[in-house]
Amino acid sequence: MSLTTRIEAGIAHVGLNRPDRHNAFDEGLIAALTTTFNVFGIDPTVRAIVLSGEGKSFCAGADLDWMQRAAGWSEAENRADAMRLSDMLAAIDTCAKPVIARIHGNVAGGGVGLVACADMVVAVEAARFRLSEVRLGLTPATISPFVVAKIGPGAARRWFLTAEAFGAAQAQAMGLVHEIAADMDAAQAVIDAWLAALGACAPGAVADAKALIADVGGRPITDDLRRLTATRIAARRASAEGREGLAAFLGKRKPGWSPS
Repeated sequence: MSLTTRIEAGIAHVGLNRPDRHNAFDEGLIAALTTTFNVFGIDPTVRAIVLSGEGKSFCAGADLDWMQRAAGWSEAENRADAMRLSDMLAAIDTCAKPVIARIHGNVAGGGVGLVACADMVVAVEAARFRLSEVRLGLTPATISPFVVAKIGPGAARRWFLTAEAFGAAQAQAMGLVHEIAADMDAAQAVIDAWLAALGACAPGAVADAKALIADVGGRPITDDLRRLTATRIAARRASAEGREGLAAFLGKRKPGWSPS
């Protein structure tokens, strides 16, 4: 099985499970991730998704056997295959649920794309990252919209072009990683704190806030944008969650979505 999944107390745990291949992508893993995030994204029992990798590495990028097969495909077949990878990344990037990634070991190529699609990322201090495509005569084209959106074009100009390895501290400095932990136990403690914070927030509002970032980020402040955001907050105020949140605040009690 290329992927393991379970739901515990409203948290979906998704584990890349090809440890003998350092969790490298192939057709099966890409399809499994796409389906899993599409399903969990609309599951009302799921409040957040934690993505991790089994074995020594989080994700080593593309599986060499998969790449070797692709070398013999036509351009049209390669384009369709690349779109399946892009669809998988988009399923994670646009998932309505908060996505938390726990990173360890080596993270290369498409694995960096996975990290870029997560909302919150904690990396073990010893983790190593590399956008390695140009060393193979390729480019990080499919993952580039997600990675550049996360780290910006300035950082991409260095790491896309040199394929140098970089550590967790450098990943944090460019915005790819949010927190650094000494080891896996410390990383889990960070995740537990994030999950506790998310548990106190209205799930529908969290989903809308995530969509808001995608819709507003990078856009100039125009009359249309201001009208869009005014419409969004008006809808939230009139929503069941908005009314419950205000009532709970005024009544000095916990809202219905908060853990008892």
